[in-house]
Amino acid sequence: MIEIDARSRPRLARGVRLRLDRITGKKLLLRPEQGFELQGSADAIVKLCTSDRSVAQIIDQLAELQRDVTRDQIAEDVTRVLADLARRGLIVVGDEPLTGNLAVPSTDSADSASSTDTADSANSTDSTSGTPRPYTLVAELTYRCPLRCAYCSNPVHLDAMGAEIDAATWARVFKEAEALGVMQVTLTGGEPLLRPDLEQLVRAARASDLYTTLITSGIPTDRDGLARLRDAGLDGVQLSFQDVDTDAAARVAGVDALTEKEQVAGFIRDLGLPLTLNIVLHRENLPRLPALIAMAESLGANRLELAHVQYLGWALANRSLLLPSATMIAEARATVAAARARLSGRMEILAVLPDYFSDRPRACMDGWGRRYMVVAPDGRVLPCHAAHTLPSLTFDNVAARSLGDIWKDSTAFARFRGENWMPEPCRGCDQRGIDFGGCRCQSYHLTGDMTLTDPTCSLSPRHDAVRVARAQAEGSTPPSESRLLRLRRPPSGP
Repeated sequence: MIEIDARSRPRLARGVRLRLDRITGKKLLLRPEQGFELQGSADAIVKLCTSDRSVAQIIDQLAELQRDVTRDQIAEDVTRVLADLARRGLIVVGDEPLTGNLAVPSTDSADSASSTDTADSANSTDSTSGTPRPYTLVAELTYRCPLRCAYCSNPVHLDAMGAEIDAATWARVFKEAEALGVMQVTLTGGEPLLRPDLEQLVRAARASDLYTTLITSGIPTDRDGLARLRDAGLDGVQLSFQDVDTDAAARVAGVDALTEKEQVAGFIRDLGLPLTLNIVLHRENLPRLPALIAMAESLGANRLELAHVQYLGWALANRSLLLPSATMIAEARATVAAARARLSGRMEILAVLPDYFSDRPRACMDGWGRRYMVVAPDGRVLPCHAAHTLPSLTFDNVAARSLGDIWKDSTAFARFRGENWMPEPCRGCDQRGIDFGGCRCQSYHLTGDMTLTDPTCSLSPRHDAVRVARAQAEGSTPPSESRLLRLRRPPSGP
């Protein structure tokens, strides 16, 4: 536990940024994929947390400004607020490490900050149209990549994609996104490092005051390149790892890159950027989950995302070889729970189970067209990464239409937004405003009908598609290089 006393010199933690939400008029502290709304006196206190003032000096300065409040009352308030922010990992004091207890914050009304995670912006809708307010823009800069991962979310048919939009168009998109209320942008791909104008794109995102996270394989880059991105305004980096075992990592990624990734993780930490490790879990690497968590510890990650494969795109093509057994999932749950307890206060661990082992579907992207938008490399605007695979839907392009118009008025975004489109059993289910019927892409690829209740739901009339897959997984064997399907075209080509 971080101790707060009169001599402590609090400062914002690594990668945390204070930002005004123009839509609500409230102040937020942002960090990768999360935002925290400041309440009460927290805003005034946070502004003074610059490490050159002690807690006693902060109290004195506030006492000068608030003559109608006793110094003792102000001291009590400041101590409470700082302790709460430190508990959440939003501030650090003294020589404390630049990580904190990043557990899910409580909803106690006395807290100084309330969670407004990437998928939670419930107070924000357009006052005239009732359209939800987007919070995150996923900017897919390219589908090119030096890796050829067997679970890649890249389109199975890349030849159907158009040319990549240019930096000027992306800069306009960032401005239009901020005007809509977007607070965070994730620069992803493919591999965004293959864009020669990436530094220019980071500057454009920062110019629009967007909290900017780079999602990358780390290849190809060096310390100087990352330093330039940091100086251009990059706020955080999410670095992907395939495995802790060199041969297994190469088998899944198609190239041997583990040592290079470990070096890049060191660069990120040395440059003062918050580091998130993302590890996609599947049948082959689940037995090494304890070692994967230990690797994240040794690399000094602030955050670890353990994302089980979701079966779309290349992961669906390789499902019989990647889907774990129920026993593996149960063991993974226990391993993650133990690691969270042990690492509380040092590293946040997020874990996403595969839908196939849940009785209810997840709210894919927090619901179609509610909080997220994805702009593909060719400029098409999508509600999710795989929406382009759905038949009979036409997605507007930012080259021809503004992002705001697309978000508010496009037919594709309206198609599954909200609840009116839902069939039974979703229509009469008390979870319909929570999971929104699940994933439309998963429904289509498992049943051939994108309007059906997600088959991962036990109430779905097509839940048999998931039960069959589970049964097959119990008898599957680990994948081998000769059997994994992967992108065949040159991975770094246009």
